[in-house]
Amino acid sequence: MSSISDPPRPDRAEDALPSDTSARGFDRWRYAGVFLLLFLFGTETFLVSPLLPTIADSVHTSEAAAASSVTAYVLVYAVAAPFLGLLSDRFGRRRTLVVGSALFVLSNAAAALSTGLTLLVVSRAVAGLAAAAAGPAIWAHIAETAPEAVRGRALGLGMALFSCGQVIGVPLGGFLAGLAGWRSAFWALTVGTAAAVPLLLRQVRGRTAPAQAQAQAQAPRVGAVRAILAGWADPTLRRALLVNTVFNTANLGAYTFLGAVLVQRFDLSVEALGLVGVLVGAGSMAGSLLGGRLGDRARTAGRSDLPLLPLWGVLLAVGITVAAKGPGLALALAGVTVWFLASGGFVTDQQTLAGTIAPELRATSSAWLTSTMYAGTGVGAWAVGAFGDVVDGTLLVGGGLAVLAALGAAAVSLGLRRASAASTAAGATPAATTPTGATATEKV
Repeated sequence: MSSISDPPRPDRAEDALPSDTSARGFDRWRYAGVFLLLFLFGTETFLVSPLLPTIADSVHTSEAAAASSVTAYVLVYAVAAPFLGLLSDRFGRRRTLVVGSALFVLSNAAAALSTGLTLLVVSRAVAGLAAAAAGPAIWAHIAETAPEAVRGRALGLGMALFSCGQVIGVPLGGFLAGLAGWRSAFWALTVGTAAAVPLLLRQVRGRTAPAQAQAQAQAPRVGAVRAILAGWADPTLRRALLVNTVFNTANLGAYTFLGAVLVQRFDLSVEALGLVGVLVGAGSMAGSLLGGRLGDRARTAGRSDLPLLPLWGVLLAVGITVAAKGPGLALALAGVTVWFLASGGFVTDQQTLAGTIAPELRATSSAWLTSTMYAGTGVGAWAVGAFGDVVDGTLLVGGGLAVLAALGAAAVSLGLRRASAASTAAGATPAATTPTGATATEKV
């Protein structure tokens, strides 16, 4: 098992970042293409919800039937992501990113051209496939090319831009829909993605990145099914994925009913709930940026055990509890902010772990994070909905499982600390445990 502070080492001078990049900080413009794509993915994920009544009326169906387009996106992403993550790990980031971007362009154009429910659902399913191909490849690309000293900051910025799609992209899409109809929002996504492709081609080289090539060379070749499931064979990744499932059962499962909770407690209007959605996105952005920066500082100080991971679980429990039971609207909204600050910080730490603990599985591990997130969301929504009172359900399921996630995160952190201490005591360079039991030592 590797210390998460082990940096990838470029094998060729032309593939390396400038030698003073770490000292100067993270070169954000170098990642403009993938960051733009993350912003568009964030917008796409949340765009349909506010447009649902208009879309349903336009394609002559019910809102419940139109909502199946959202289900199609989520299900396809959750099922396809681990398979497509493996393709990225084995055949390179560039191909996967370009194919995913092309599918995203086609899917949004098809959505804009939809005149019936069938094409709309199919287009959303293809959009989920596109995001499942490009998303894990993006996180893996950032993890293996960003300077180690600012790796968390780079991943946090990417996650913040994904959240920014909710804060800025969704309102912009709604504004466009109000001016020129709901189809214009999907045409904007089509044009934006097409504009990102040239940036991607410049940024992500045709040959395999040195860090990815090194990890592939050191990892034993196994069958596709075994490789897809390999993350679950690594003890650290398995614990992290289980914690991710529990955390998001509490986090996003409870979030499904946040609007209902606030309406029941404070009788908020639809417009006010829209502003709460902006607050949710802003909290996630702040948590992502803060989590990345604090994680980098911890690693610079010699901590390779994700010491903040349990804290995010504790803050999640506090935020959900205050949002569900805190006296007064102002305190409840403060709870919502803490809730999603914790969510952003947790996701950034998890992406840092997935991107570094098993270098040969970067994209596959990232894909499993998303799949378990969606699985947790579904289970959590069912569990909260099983309660007669959504406020009690949110408090008990969300708050209780957030505490359990904090305990699990503490176990993950402790396991990393013990592995690092054992490696130091043995006088050896920390080694990455491959899914087949072999070790691959990263060069430092």
